[in-house]
Amino acid sequence: MAGYSLHELDAVLAIARRGSFRAAAIDLGMSATALSNAIAKLEGRLGVRLFNRTTRSVSLTEAGHHFVDQMTPALRDIHLALDGVRSQQHTPSGTLRINSFATAAREMLVPLVLEFLKRFPEVSIDLVTEGALTDIVANGFDFGIRSRDLVPSDMIAIPIGPARRYAVVAAPAYLADRPFPRVPLDLLTHSCIRIRLPNGSMYRWPFQKDGQPIQLDVEGPIILDEASVARIAVLEGVGIGFFMESDVRADIEAGRMVPLLQEWTPVLAPLCLYYPSRRNPPAAFKVFVDLARERSRAFRHG
Repeated sequence: MAGYSLHELDAVLAIARRGSFRAAAIDLGMSATALSNAIAKLEGRLGVRLFNRTTRSVSLTEAGHHFVDQMTPALRDIHLALDGVRSQQHTPSGTLRINSFATAAREMLVPLVLEFLKRFPEVSIDLVTEGALTDIVANGFDFGIRSRDLVPSDMIAIPIGPARRYAVVAAPAYLADRPFPRVPLDLLTHSCIRIRLPNGSMYRWPFQKDGQPIQLDVEGPIILDEASVARIAVLEGVGIGFFMESDVRADIEAGRMVPLLQEWTPVLAPLCLYYPSRRNPPAAFKVFVDLARERSRAFRHG
């Protein structure tokens, strides 16, 4: 391996896994240009092209496929050996990569992630938020944070928060001259803040009462895909919004928003930190798991 760095080999696998220089660069914490230049230099030293590049796609060449197939098991063994050494560290260090959806990240940032950084300043956190579910192992993450019902069955899961619920809310000014909705179907006579999902489809607002689920395709003057932006629209009286309760709890308590249809928003599964079974995990990994278990015990017995 003289002349070749572990970072370069990891980069090849990241691009092969993600099928994109841009996505791989985000995973690796570098710019797409720097990653492209690094791979070009590696290909130059190898004397063979590993990737076919077009303006729209990236794919492995035949030589690239052979290279990745042969290199992957060896590189996995190298990382396992490095993990074994890091597990003996007295002071946790390095970087932990966490995948989450945005709402979960907002809920867990202060009590879990920032608390961890206060306790272990030698460790850095790379927190990536995505709307779609992702394979944390295939995409190089140490941990995932999702609702318990979305955690893959082959993962170890630690509940890290209490049960959650949705909140349907409107500004007092919006409701001043309009009737309060009493059942979900009443929303069809109101202006609502519509939600676009990561796949481009419209989110159908879910409700449930007495075990009977309802999904409603609401109407309204604006379509948004980010809760913080939707919150502004609701506060400005544009219409009724649908959120995770944690995102608007402070607004409800301050009277800036009025909760609606509460009997139709049942309790949801709690958030979980999840990860694959791992032999000889690094010290930073172990203490992060310890903190998650500490938090789990605190909210269960608090």
